[in-house]
Amino acid sequence: MAGATSLHAHLAQGLTTVCRVWFVLRRDGVGFGFTDHDRDLGFDGMVFKAGSGLTARALQQTTGLAVDNTEAVGALSDAAVTEADVLAGRFDGAEVRAWLVNWAEPDTRVQQFSGTLGEIVQVGGAFRAELRGLTEALNQPQGRVYQRDCSAVLGDRHCGFNTLTPGYFADCPLLDIEEGRILRFALEGFEDRWFERGQVTVLTGTAAGLTGVVKNDRAHPLGRSVELWQALGAVPAAGDVLRITAGCDRQVGTCRDKFNNFLSFRGFPHVPGEDWLTAYPSRSVAVGGDGPSLSLFT
Repeated sequence: MAGATSLHAHLAQGLTTVCRVWFVLRRDGVGFGFTDHDRDLGFDGMVFKAGSGLTARALQQTTGLAVDNTEAVGALSDAAVTEADVLAGRFDGAEVRAWLVNWAEPDTRVQQFSGTLGEIVQVGGAFRAELRGLTEALNQPQGRVYQRDCSAVLGDRHCGFNTLTPGYFADCPLLDIEEGRILRFALEGFEDRWFERGQVTVLTGTAAGLTGVVKNDRAHPLGRSVELWQALGAVPAAGDVLRITAGCDRQVGTCRDKFNNFLSFRGFPHVPGEDWLTAYPSRSVAVGGDGPSLSLFT
């Protein structure tokens, strides 16, 4: 607060020495600092590089619950934001903070924005990135949905299952890759289709940190073939180590028999289907052996 007060006093003088600085923290923990000043700046252990090519349009902020938003524009370069990293999705959802700083006294500053990167569009040798404020999270659906399938994601806090339990994952080198999404491994000891709807994570190589969702998983005499729904942003090379985790179709039987995790099942397998709305009593049809003598289905 003292820094903000000092900055307001500095701005009131008329002749100012201010600039804007940005810090981008990717979800893999890699951080980048930018400034529109002509020299590098630093504070709180962060370094903000000058001449990085990152600028921003006017920031729209409100006092209500409307979403704060703006747009960042930058140049693709080997030193900062690379085309390969943008296409690989490494900047998707990255945390963004922005300050107005007195470059003559960096401790005199005020934070103007905190949020995440939204849609990133590449145009020639540059990129445009949407900046989304903290209230963007309020646009996401909240609460639970009454449905037969489980609403949890395998391994999250609602599911509670440890996906690194032996027998439910494998770390193995890649033999080869086709079309960027068909992976082949010399992997044995798992049932056919065991990893369908699971996840593949690249652990080593230039594509390290990227993940994909398994569409098809087939075991064959020469090893295993795993097809992803979508090609990875960067193509892993033969010899790179990938981690494959078991998949879940969110059915009650799978939760009970495959993962022995029925107590954490987040679905409602006995909820009536859509036919319930149009059904009427009938003596001639039974209800699966566990219902009343008068069936509600015809």
